[in-house]
Formats: sequence, structure tokens, C-alpha cells
Amino acid sequence: MEAVYSINGLRSILIMIFVILWTSSTTSTTVSSSTGNSTDRLALMAFKYGINGDPRGVMSSWDDSVHYCRWTVGFLSPHIGNLTFLITMELQNNSFHGEVPSELGRLFRLRVIVLGNNSFEGTFPINLTKCLDLEDLNLIGNKLQGKIPAEVGSLSKLQYLLLYENYLTGSIPGSLGNLSSSLLQLDLSENSLEGSIPEDLGSITKLEDLVLGFNKLTDIGLAFPHLIWLSVAENRFVGPIPVSLSNASNLVTIQFQENHFTRTVPRVGNAAQCSIYEHGPESVRGLLEFRSIFSELHSTSILTFANNSLQGSFLSTIANLSSQILLISFGNNQIHGTVPSEIANLVNLNIFYMSTNRLTSNIPPNIGKLQKLRILYLYENELSGRIPSSLGNLTLLSHLYLGENHLFGEFPPSLAASQNLLYLRLPNNNLNGSIPKEFFGLSSSPLLLDFCGNALTGLLPLEVGNMINLIALNLSNNRLSGALPNTLTKCMMIQDLRLDDNFFHGENLTTLQTLQSPEHLDLSHNNFSGHIPAYLGKLPFLAY
Repeated sequence: MEAVYSINGLRSILIMIFVILWTSSTTSTTVSSSTGNSTDRLALMAFKYGINGDPRGVMSSWDDSVHYCRWTVGFLSPHIGNLTFLITMELQNNSFHGEVPSELGRLFRLRVIVLGNNSFEGTFPINLTKCLDLEDLNLIGNKLQGKIPAEVGSLSKLQYLLLYENYLTGSIPGSLGNLSSSLLQLDLSENSLEGSIPEDLGSITKLEDLVLGFNKLTDIGLAFPHLIWLSVAENRFVGPIPVSLSNASNLVTIQFQENHFTRTVPRVGNAAQCSIYEHGPESVRGLLEFRSIFSELHSTSILTFANNSLQGSFLSTIANLSSQILLISFGNNQIHGTVPSEIANLVNLNIFYMSTNRLTSNIPPNIGKLQKLRILYLYENELSGRIPSSLGNLTLLSHLYLGENHLFGEFPPSLAASQNLLYLRLPNNNLNGSIPKEFFGLSSSPLLLDFCGNALTGLLPLEVGNMINLIALNLSNNRLSGALPNTLTKCMMIQDLRLDDNFFHGENLTTLQTLQSPEHLDLSHNNFSGHIPAYLGKLPFLAY
């Protein structure tokens, strides 16, 4: 007899099958995983072939293109509410859509509901608040709308409430403060929530992670003494940084970027473990009291205040930072003073980002002691002096950006020892002399070299042909001369070649005719002669 089922009945049976297979696969210890996988798949395929009609394509994904555990079943059937002994439901990372069935509220034994990264719609499934044993409620990455119901505060055992990446509106319910003895993590980020952070949340004594970024919240004037991670990035907070942060002695992560905070950053009294400070562009204005903050940060690993309007001197307080620090980022501020020589004490530093400030004087020579440094950004400052030869000791260095300063002297040959250098930018300084041929012997074969706007002289060395991975070469606005070396033809990957405003010469530019990848080519304001070669018009990617 042919099996013919209604669509709702079919969905119900499919859900039952998946739950049974999932349960058996997670509890069985006697059947091998390979045998179980094969048997489960064959059972599902046999079920599919027994269905006479599937007008809505419920089983359209049931084939060999994806693993059977990822076969989708469309809507979540309300009949799932009949599985009254279900404790854990994990249906994340599928393509379920429609509303979350209200019948889930019957499953009073449920402890874990994970429906993240689907396409569920409608309002927050309020019937879930009847599942009083819930410990983990994860509805991230769906299309839920409307308000977070106050009834969520009745889930007295709830430890994890994750609702980020939805379309929720309204205010954060103060009833969440009822979860004072259970809630560990609250993530409501990437919604459209408005208003203040309720004072009642301050009573959640176990709360460790409070993530409210990317909303429209406007007030944060309370204390969270037990927090480890506080993120309120990209909201509409205004006024001073809350002094109550001084009470958060366990904070490891503070993310305040892209708000409208003003005035000074408070001293975080005992935040010995604090690892991240971030405050957004066009926000925290005023004098940054480095000494009062840094004196307590003995275990810091990541420190970033990039993209603000912070002012003041860097001071020697940096020497008090932990030697375990990995990243320092104060780019795009108004910090003045010098790069302190004490930075050499931070022997584990990987990234030092101080671009777009008002730093003056020399780059300290002992910066070459930072053997683990990978990224050094000091561009757009007022630095002067010579580029330290000790930079050649940084064998892990991959990014070196020193442009837009007042550096002078010859190009340091020691950079040829940088085995991993991929991006080197030294534009708009006062460098002179020739580019040493040893530099083009770099074993790393850089991807980008930018020396424009200097006073470099001499020839472009033949050894440039060793740069077989070079994508961009900018030597414009210098005083280089001579013919272009034939070895340029070996730079087959080059997409951006800018040699304008120099004294190069030669006829018909035959040197470049084998290049096929250029998108940008500028040879203007040189001494080339002869005809414009026809091959330039045939370069397939050339934009100008």
C-alpha cells in the first residue's frame, strides 16, 4: 500500500525521525560510528522513496550533496510538542523558517534549546518561558521581532540567554534581574533595543558576560562588580565613562567603541586582569590619564584605545605594562610625546599600532629587541631621525608602516634580513640615497613596497626581478633614473605599478610587454621616448 501523508504529518514524522536518530547516535556506545552513519542515511533515504508526493519540496535537500545530518525539513512541526521527555533540543545551523511552535512550551523537561542560525520569524516565542527548567536558551541569528517578554525573568535556572542577530526592539526587561543567582551570560547584541540598561541587572551576582553592542541604548550608569566581559559597542551612549567601572575588578574585556562618551576614562581600581579597552571614534574626549590606569594593569595582554580623540603624552608608564602584553593599539588619536625606549621591555609584543598621532623625536634604536613583533604601524606622526638599523633584527616582522613622517637618511640595508616582511610602506618621508640591491634579495618576496614621495636616487636594481610575488610597487615622486631593468618581467603578479615623477628613460617600453596582471600603471613624468606600445591597450585588467 502506498504511503501518502499530509504535509503537516510528514513534517511531524521527519522531526520524530531526526530526534530518534540524534538520540540514538548520542547515546549508543556499542555501534560503530561508520555503521551508524550508513544505516541512518539509508533509513532516511528509504523513507523518502516511500513518500508518493512532496509538493512543497520538504525533502528536496535529501541527496548526496550534504551530510544527512544537515538535510532540512522546512517548518518546525508543532507535533514536536509531543516529545514530552525531551531534555535537549539542538537544531542550530539549518534552514528552518516560520514561527517557533508554541507547542514547545509543553516540553517542561527541556533544559537546552538551541535554534540559532536558522530563519525563524515572528515574535519571541513566549511559551518557552513555561519551560521552567531551561538553562540554555539560544535563538541567535534568526529573524525574530518585537519585544523581549518580561516573562523571561521567570526562568530561574537560566544560565545562558543568547538572542543576538535578530530584529528585537523595545527595552531590555528589568525582570531579567530576577535571574540574580543563575545567569552567567547575556548577549542581546545586534538588535534594535533602546533605552537604558535596567538597574535591576546589577543584582545578577553571577553575570560574567554582558554583551549589548550594536543596539540603540542610551544609558549605562550602573555597576556590574562581577563582570569579566562588558561590550556596549556601537550604541548611543553619551556623557562620561561611568565611574562605576572602577568597581568591576574582574573585567578582562571592555568594549566601548563607537559611542559618544566624553571626558576622561576613570581609573579601573583593581582591574589587574583587564586586557582590552576600546572606545569608539569621535567619542572619549579629553585627557587620558595613562599613569592612573596603567599602574594597575599587571596582567594585560591586549590594550587598544584606537580611533578616539585621546590626548596627552605616552609617558614612561608603558614600562609598567606586563611583559606578557601582545597588542598595543592607540592609533588615530592625538597622543604626543615620544615612543619611549622602555617599549623594549615588552618582549612578547606582537602588534604596536600608534599611527595617526602626534609623536615626535626618533624611533628608539632598541625597538629591535622586540623579537616577536609582527606588525609595526607608526605612520602619520611627526617622527624624525633615521630608520633604526635594528629593525633588521625583527625576523618575524611582516608589516612595517612608517610613512608620513619626517624620517631621513639612507634606506637601511639591514631590512634585507627581515625574512617575513610582506608589507613595507615608507612613503612621504625624506629618505635619500639608492635602494640597496640586497633589499631585493628578501627571501619573503614582499607583496607591497611603497617608497613614494622621498628623495631616492640611482637605478632600480636588477634584483627587483626576485620579487616574484610582488603585487604593488610604488616608487613615484623620487629621483630614480636609468632604464627599467628587463628583470621586471619576472614580476608576473604585479597589479599596481607606479613609477611616475622620476627620471627613468628608454624607448617603446618593451620591458613591460610580458606583464599581464597590471590594473594600475603610471609611468607619467619621466623621460621615456618613442611610440606608446600597442600592448598597453591589450592588458586585460588595466583600469588606468
